[in-house]
Amino acid sequence: MKLLEGVLPVNKPAGMTSHDVVAKARRLLGERRIGHTGTLDPMATGVLPLVIGRATRLSDLLQDMPKAYEAEMRFGLATDTEDVTGNVTETVDDVRVTEADVRAVLDRFRGAIVQIPPMYSALKVDGKRLYALAREGKTVERPPREVTIYELELTGFDASGERPAASIRVRCSKGTYIRTLCADIGRAVGVPAVMSKLVRTEAAGLPIDRSVALDELERMAKEGTITEAIVPADKALVHLPVIQLPDEAARKAANGRTVPAEALPAGIAPGNLVRAYGEGRFLGLFQLAKDGRHIAPYKVFAAER
Repeated sequence: MKLLEGVLPVNKPAGMTSHDVVAKARRLLGERRIGHTGTLDPMATGVLPLVIGRATRLSDLLQDMPKAYEAEMRFGLATDTEDVTGNVTETVDDVRVTEADVRAVLDRFRGAIVQIPPMYSALKVDGKRLYALAREGKTVERPPREVTIYELELTGFDASGERPAASIRVRCSKGTYIRTLCADIGRAVGVPAVMSKLVRTEAAGLPIDRSVALDELERMAKEGTITEAIVPADKALVHLPVIQLPDEAARKAANGRTVPAEALPAGIAPGNLVRAYGEGRFLGLFQLAKDGRHIAPYKVFAAER
């Protein structure tokens, strides 16, 4: 039986934790070596890339890639979690926010911005998860973090309900809290706001239309067709340049040795990663050495022959 290996994009349903999805995938696939590349809150849905087998070694690289979301926020309400699942901490009944008001502040949140992580998050302070401290009723100081909002678009505004609601589309860097972004936008227009819906539409370079629902995953596991949904490890890193090695160098590289870098793509600087191929196979990720003339092993993936 061929070992499962690669990236499996799952369309996470609402109500499940990312750990729940990993646990179910392990049961369905009969594979223990499965992880994910970035937590999604239980209320959120969308792309949760799972890494399987040796691809777990790429988790950090995949997690560092930009992510995209579609979110909804409601004005006039604040909670301790910054979304609608939390305990209400503030309400404003007469909310006079317009679509123009929201559009007027969005430019403040494009580019490099600073966020204060929410208490209900998985970050650690003094070795303890923030959400654990929050459940104990504790609030601790969280150092602000810089994140990058590459794209931020207002996609809808609805003033017909009890509380005005706005929909946004976001493309951002690792570590961005969309809940916090919604709360900060609310503060910018002068009223509290909470995130009421979140869909991750892209992660690890994989769009939501490539992801597999859990019931579909279960069917594929029973039919033995699960490999159709798994993206090979090297194909999940298409943003990294490619280098082709001659046979002798490929054999050495497959054994984890540093080899001469021939025919390097333009623009690669020492320290940059490349995907190395040779003898008709993916050899692994290699890093251009300081001399600019050799590549050293970073993550070797070549199967033994």
